[in-house]
Amino acid sequence: MRKILFQLLIAIVASAIFGLVLANKANARDMVPFAGNYYPGTVVIKTRQRQLFLVLGDGYAIRYPVGVGKAGQQWAGVSYIDGKHVAPDWAPPPAMRSNPGEVPYVIPGGSPQNPMGAAALTLTGGEYAIHGTNQPDSVGGFVSSGCIRMLNRDVVDLFARVTVGTPVVVTR
Repeated sequence: MRKILFQLLIAIVASAIFGLVLANKANARDMVPFAGNYYPGTVVIKTRQRQLFLVLGDGYAIRYPVGVGKAGQQWAGVSYIDGKHVAPDWAPPPAMRSNPGEVPYVIPGGSPQNPMGAAALTLTGGEYAIHGTNQPDSVGGFVSSGCIRMLNRDVVDLFARVTVGTPVVVTR
């Protein structure tokens, strides 16, 4: 019963935070000129620049700063958003659990130790996501195991603008 109440409390708090951030959409990143042959609605991540662009069309995009994979843990290619999750639980991959007891099997959404932040957009293939972070200083760096990290307010803004099936193009 306590676990259910705790999960309900986390969901309520996450929904409240999510609602506040959505209400403050004026804090979204910059609208910038953008050249490229991408359909409006496409997410383009430029790893070297550590920037994510949501293509608007007519030569413009919304630009967000992001944290990207460390050297040797970056990837490039085309994927699609296959899930949208508010305050998701996080299960570390087996490679991160090499020392038993060091990392829990699941960290509940809303926990300060959960690296997924306010929301996550999972990508086809099941290995990576575009997600918020509880470590805002990591945004702008080469910091992850391949996921794309955003400020929580930015991932919530992007979450509201994209749908399942949105193409995601990652370039080096």
